[in-house]
Amino acid sequence: MSLSNGRAYLAIPGPSVMPDAVLQAMHTASPNIYEGVLHDMTDSLIPDLKAIAMTQANVAIYIGNGHAAWEAALANVLSKGDTVLVLATGRFCIGWGEMAEGLGAKVETIDYGAQSPVDLGQVEEVLAADTDGRIKAVLMVHVDTSTGVKNDVAGVRAVMDKVGHPALFMADCIASLGCDRFEMDAWGVDVMVSACQKGLMTPAGISFVWFNAKADAARGDRVTTYWDWRPRVNADVYYQYFDGTAPTHHIFGLRAALDMIKAEGLEAVFARHERLAQVVWAAFDRWSAKGPMQLNIADPVHRSHAVTSVEIGSPNGDRLRNWCEHQCGLTLGIGLGREPADAYFRIGHMGHVNAHMIMGVLGTIDAGLKALDIPHGDGALEAAAAALAQRA
Repeated sequence: MSLSNGRAYLAIPGPSVMPDAVLQAMHTASPNIYEGVLHDMTDSLIPDLKAIAMTQANVAIYIGNGHAAWEAALANVLSKGDTVLVLATGRFCIGWGEMAEGLGAKVETIDYGAQSPVDLGQVEEVLAADTDGRIKAVLMVHVDTSTGVKNDVAGVRAVMDKVGHPALFMADCIASLGCDRFEMDAWGVDVMVSACQKGLMTPAGISFVWFNAKADAARGDRVTTYWDWRPRVNADVYYQYFDGTAPTHHIFGLRAALDMIKAEGLEAVFARHERLAQVVWAAFDRWSAKGPMQLNIADPVHRSHAVTSVEIGSPNGDRLRNWCEHQCGLTLGIGLGREPADAYFRIGHMGHVNAHMIMGVLGTIDAGLKALDIPHGDGALEAAAAALAQRA
């Protein structure tokens, strides 16, 4: 007998849980795209998007997923033959580098594997050796969704400044924005990309590129009319925001989501994600005491507050995911980019999540481990409850 009937819970690391307020805001007739409320609402998004990124830089909105933001960012700053340095800690920075290669760039990758953060010392050595400024941009992911690793963005900027390297510093915050603390200006990032479907709690379909004056001045030869960010931030007429028809209902939804973040307060949003992540980790500390389960990132300092990646042995990752979804209505993330993929699963705890939702996820996983006879340590739910109680 399945107990999955009822409201399903999508506990994957994006798209995240969509708030009812966002869905309700989108459930409306198409607006006038030539004047009025839609124009005012679009204008209102810009200062709030800057505030979440903690920046005074420009922000351009694109109709597309995070990969669209990747290409937009690269297309505006690169020329054919430029060299970019990719600091890879999972599938997504590798993918960003592949996109740069497709645009004609030369890509040099330092691959730190799937369980380690960027090594600042090694980055310093590589950049210090580039005395002729061959590297035009450094690409890194703040939180890699495939591995759950959180990288030291400010540390990479400090290294670049220490050796005096002039490259652009470009960061992917698709998984982290609005979940893990990120400060674009204070951390010295020149270009940052993100999307709406994770911490910003809006159905997938729009993405963003924040860029400062240094990045705008870099202006390569790969940019096309559609990807050009300049008209999007200095629109003479409304359609230039999007180089065509606006994503009308996403604008309504994003406005509602940003209002929710403002009402809670960004510092409170960061604190909530941190505390709920610690509750998740408390459970896994107990489960991993016996059997094959272990958190992918050993050091809590380098763990994301938005997504947790878990190794549980092949084929237990897929077995557990299938049981949780089809027996209980809980969807966990796949072992994206991992080998073998069926040895891993991921939990998304980003955006519109609270304590009882996280406890429900952990309780379902605990039941699945028992139902499938997967060896595991005891007391996970008690540990999670105690962690929650201590921080309530």
